[in-house]
Amino acid sequence: MTWVGGSLEVASAEPTELQNRLRSVRPPPEVLDRQREHRLTDRQREILDHLVQMFDDGFAHLTMAEIASRSNCSLRTLYGLAPSRDELVLVVVDRYLWRVGRSAMDAIKPDMEPLEALQAYLEAANEAVDGLTEQFARDLASMPAAQRLGDFHAEYLVAATRCLLDLAVERGTIPAIDTGAAARVMASLARMLSYPEVMPTLRSTPKQAADSLVEIMLRGMRTAHGVTPQTSDEQTGGRHG
Repeated sequence: MTWVGGSLEVASAEPTELQNRLRSVRPPPEVLDRQREHRLTDRQREILDHLVQMFDDGFAHLTMAEIASRSNCSLRTLYGLAPSRDELVLVVVDRYLWRVGRSAMDAIKPDMEPLEALQAYLEAANEAVDGLTEQFARDLASMPAAQRLGDFHAEYLVAATRCLLDLAVERGTIPAIDTGAAARVMASLARMLSYPEVMPTLRSTPKQAADSLVEIMLRGMRTAHGVTPQTSDEQTGGRHG
């Protein structure tokens, strides 16, 4: 599911307008805040990273004792991370999505034009659903708390997408479209396509499908404004290899 948060860390002394706009977007709340994250031991971080892979096959059938056994750690160590299995799942998922979110922001370069930045951002953000299994998606769908967590990240993604679309409209790159509607559609594609009942109907992965649809939408926006998008061959001068 595309539940991606993350804050834009600006390294340059004079951030660009694009960077300033993105910094103004309020990030989602963290399950494991930065202070608690910094207090984690290397072993605790190792366990949380390991759980990302363990939960790929689902988690609803697992007890805390089974998770501890598979992680080669004590129950005490596990309860030091979260008071219950469901809370542990939330920590693992939220931590993973923040990591993806930071990578997505890193994909945006200061000198990019808004639509170029948007495509790079969404393609990186859609990594959140890359490799997602149906069973994991089903187990998450059965957890109301996980759905609320997903909503927080989804709303951030919508807001960041709208921010970049608004900037594109202001600069005359695209027509004066309803950026709120466009952002909600574009930012929600990967999450919608990763629903457990939808995944089996796709001819590609949720990420591949979402990336393709985003590209089509961005191409349409440019074309509608009289800007003919270059193909990959045109961008490279027809060179291959």
